[in-house]
Amino acid sequence: MINELLFMNGYAVYVLSAFSFTLLSFLGLYLVTKMQFVKEQNKFVAKFGSLTAEQANSAKSQRINKEILANVTNN
Repeated sequence: MINELLFMNGYAVYVLSAFSFTLLSFLGLYLVTKMQFVKEQNKFVAKFGSLTAEQANSAKSQRINKEILANVTNN
């Protein structure tokens, strides 16, 4: 019974190799995306992390920023 389940009627090699390829591809995609996100986050903090209160209020009052902030709060 266990052997039949493991061998999958002769298709085990195909199924397990396809599953492992998919799993490794998703893992690679996740890691690349995570690294890019951290890199962009660090760039953002380096550029905008030290805004004064006056600069932050000025940025919030701009039309495009108001539209962006409105869309973020609605979602």
